[in-house]
Amino acid sequence: MKQKDYSLDMYEEICKALKVHNVVTVEQYISKGTNNPIIILRHDVDREHMNALAMAELEHSYGINSTYYFRYPPNSKIIYAINKLGHEIGYHYEVLDKAKGDYEKALNIFEQELADFRKYSSVKTICMHGNPLTNWDGRDLWKYHDYKKFDLLGEAYLSCTDIPIYLTDTGRNWKGQNNVKDKFGTENRNPGLKKTAELIDYLNKNLQESLYINCHPERWSPGFWAWHRALVRDNFYNFCKRVLRNLNNKI
Repeated sequence: MKQKDYSLDMYEEICKALKVHNVVTVEQYISKGTNNPIIILRHDVDREHMNALAMAELEHSYGINSTYYFRYPPNSKIIYAINKLGHEIGYHYEVLDKAKGDYEKALNIFEQELADFRKYSSVKTICMHGNPLTNWDGRDLWKYHDYKKFDLLGEAYLSCTDIPIYLTDTGRNWKGQNNVKDKFGTENRNPGLKKTAELIDYLNKNLQESLYINCHPERWSPGFWAWHRALVRDNFYNFCKRVLRNLNNKI
């Protein structure tokens, strides 16, 4: 496997491995559930919307449907294109950060932004955007309010906690290193994978195990310069996370 890790070519290798699995969207899992082994496939679109479209087209060519969570404001053209391929569109909310911890203000922002997203696509599930540089966890909003009042089926973290293994590319690795908020908690075990080649090998060998996979499209770039830009960005963010962690440990 000669592809650069975290390139679109390498993501195609993931798609090849996923073909023999039962891959579902977040909405499909929450609404139908299953006793059979499944893989929930989710994408948090933090930036680089064209990467998300390229990834969605690649998945479609392999008969795979997944969930794409977009931050506000919605990119209507990309949302239309990805939704037309059969993928689920969701709202990647960060309202508690925007409201600086004010829960009532955050809920008002949430209602407004969700309504804007629904101008372009049906939205039945939501997902917290975990900014590692802020003090708030967006999921805490639902300790005091009920997202179901907004005609939503579920939240991508809170509604899927029974999946035993959660794997995310956050921090540019699969074992959770440099991951601050993209977590479920101790109930989800991680098999200790680091490189994508290890993930693909794991997928090929574990056909009877349910997994939850989160890939950020910004990280899986199709071109030479875009790939290096993503590498530099990830290294910078990981450095900032380490600095903050060290500062917090000293307090």
